[in-house]
Amino acid sequence: MSGTEELLVEPDRLAAELDSAAPPTLLDVRWRLTGPPGRDDYEAAHLPGAVFVDLDTALCGPPGAAGRHPLPDPAALEAALRVAGVRAGHPVVVYDGGDGMAAARAWWTLRWAGHRPVRLLHGGYPAWLAAGLPTTAEAPRPAPGDVTVRPGALPVLDAGEAARLAAAGDGVLLDVRAAPRYRGETEPIDPVAGHVPGAVNLPATEYVGDGRFPAAEALRERFAAAGVTEGAPVGAYCGSGVTAAQAVLALHLAGRPDAALYVGSWSNWVADPARPIATGTTPGH
Repeated sequence: MSGTEELLVEPDRLAAELDSAAPPTLLDVRWRLTGPPGRDDYEAAHLPGAVFVDLDTALCGPPGAAGRHPLPDPAALEAALRVAGVRAGHPVVVYDGGDGMAAARAWWTLRWAGHRPVRLLHGGYPAWLAAGLPTTAEAPRPAPGDVTVRPGALPVLDAGEAARLAAAGDGVLLDVRAAPRYRGETEPIDPVAGHVPGAVNLPATEYVGDGRFPAAEALRERFAAAGVTEGAPVGAYCGSGVTAAQAVLALHLAGRPDAALYVGSWSNWVADPARPIATGTTPGH
């Protein structure tokens, strides 16, 4: 992985691409964990040409034992992407409200589905506004796309695989939630607090700030400090696989395109009361 230009695009460059003869397909995936819906923001104003795609209903499956944001049904995802105008082999740019989490999950989902040319607008909608670039409330009517979803292009972990990675000793499973949730001191969303035994805590705020990523070398150093070593397996999880998708993107930027996402994350782990739970500051096996 050579650099951020393959995964991230700055506002001025995106503006130039949108004015070109072959603009990328632009997806607005603004989203909030506790609402209100991102569509409200989209309808108020968005980037010219952007199509709204809902993270909860289009890019993820329905919540349940598999987690709060499980993998989508491939056929349903393909239909949603085609409605949004996603075309086979044609570049896609995704953006969110600025923290980069929903956009990263959209990036991950498209890549997992086999659509490789996809980038994030670095800094999201606020970065576009800060650059003085135009917005509109007019919704486009894209021609139907022809993308074909081919699941499995990025690695995923299920609960058993996550447990084995955390316990193996020759790799690392990163828990990217806030430290109090990892330690088991509080759990504002899921029914049980704590972490997967053996997982290492690396809160997202330690490698990304305000939706912007540091240089690749800084990312490599931070991940190395958390135990990510060259060639050893690495995976990530969070509460429901959204923030962890951002961690996987950061790992790609750091040169680890093999990083796996535990999609179900903690919301899937605690769905089975037989699964062990660790608390405290250390990984704990």
